[in-house]
Amino acid sequence: MVQKPLSEVADVVRGIAFPKEDKSYVQRSGDVACLRTTNVQKQVEWDDLWFVPAKHVKRDDQNVRTGDILISTANSYELVGKVAQVAGLPTPATLGAFISLIRPKDGVHPKFLYHQLAWGQTQTRIREMSSNTTNISNVSTKKLATLELAMPDFDQQTLVVAELEKQFSRLDKAVANLQRVKANLKRYKASVLKDAVEGRLVPTEAELARRDGRSFETGEQLLQRILEARRSAWKGKGKFVMPDGPSVTNLAALPEGWTWASAIQACEHVVDCHNKTAPYTTSGIPLVRTTNIRDGRLLLDEVRCVDQPTYEFWSRRCPPEPGDVLFTREAPMGEAGIVPPGVTLCLGQRTMLMRPSPAISAGFLLSALLSPVVKDLIDRVAVGSGVKHLRVGDVERLPVPLPPIAEQLRVVAEVERRLSLIRQAETQAELNLLRAERLRSSLLSKAFATTSKYS
Repeated sequence: MVQKPLSEVADVVRGIAFPKEDKSYVQRSGDVACLRTTNVQKQVEWDDLWFVPAKHVKRDDQNVRTGDILISTANSYELVGKVAQVAGLPTPATLGAFISLIRPKDGVHPKFLYHQLAWGQTQTRIREMSSNTTNISNVSTKKLATLELAMPDFDQQTLVVAELEKQFSRLDKAVANLQRVKANLKRYKASVLKDAVEGRLVPTEAELARRDGRSFETGEQLLQRILEARRSAWKGKGKFVMPDGPSVTNLAALPEGWTWASAIQACEHVVDCHNKTAPYTTSGIPLVRTTNIRDGRLLLDEVRCVDQPTYEFWSRRCPPEPGDVLFTREAPMGEAGIVPPGVTLCLGQRTMLMRPSPAISAGFLLSALLSPVVKDLIDRVAVGSGVKHLRVGDVERLPVPLPPIAEQLRVVAEVERRLSLIRQAETQAELNLLRAERLRSSLLSKAFATTSKYS
């Protein structure tokens, strides 16, 4: 099989340069879309575009065309060399400085070239060409031009592409079905949490009390009892001040026996982090940042650490304890997770700690914070014209529904049962998506391994 350098089978075009003040997220008169590394995914993404004045496009070959292959030439080591083929042009476009354009020459099937560039072994060879700094890897167009590729005659290229496209079409249908499964599971999870905090997941305490002919302590009575106990136990400076109620008015009606409370009413403590970047160490006490709080869980596999003195200073207001709920108020806002048993953690920037009082269980508080009901309230009190965030006072007075404590525990048990089934289904879907990706790689290897001298 003939091996040819990329320069013989395609033109490689570098992206344009322009002053950063010339870019815009809104298209102005005389602007052209400018594609960048963010747009180079499995396919070209057109949803998040920059626009720049067309005067910066100095040559016609810098205008993107259907069939072109975009390649990320400056990125992290794992992503440098990533390619996507232009299937169509929703709007005239050029490309920025961190990506390049590969345009197949006559006699080269665009999809044959794209699939060979996307093949794992080719991706590895492109990465090996890169020059690396601390965070960025770069592949020059000069080096890229020397990349050797297997290049059979056009008829053979066409046969290879036809077989790959047939197999990929079947695979893409399976992947689309799996993505629909994941989306349905996400919607079902939101529905479970919504029902949980609206009294529709389990029989309410009021319903059970009527059936059994007994009385029960309502959420409002529970809250008042806990607040009075807090007042009686007060040993701080000055007179005890009752915490403020919810900051939002016109709240939705709740089931019989429920009441609305603010987070500061329902919790013993609502404490902000020390708002400064902690000095990291290679080992020590895990520092929980906003990136470590996702989908109701604390992700502690990849955390940065702080030493003991830093932990003591950063945690002087209230050291996190098992059962505390950690909450993000920015980047992103509204994520929450419970501190598990047996760990010592330090709060990172933009996080807050909520320590439930006997009025509310940690599990119910977590379910409420993650529910569409409270997330809507979070959006209502958030501030910021760009990235939305919550002020500390907004979190303290964030409304949370409060049912009787026995009902809370039943709700939490049912939520956990259903979410456990959802997690199992999500895991299976992810495994099947991984299998699909491996099958895609296997098909590419089968197509190119016998033709490339690098296999």
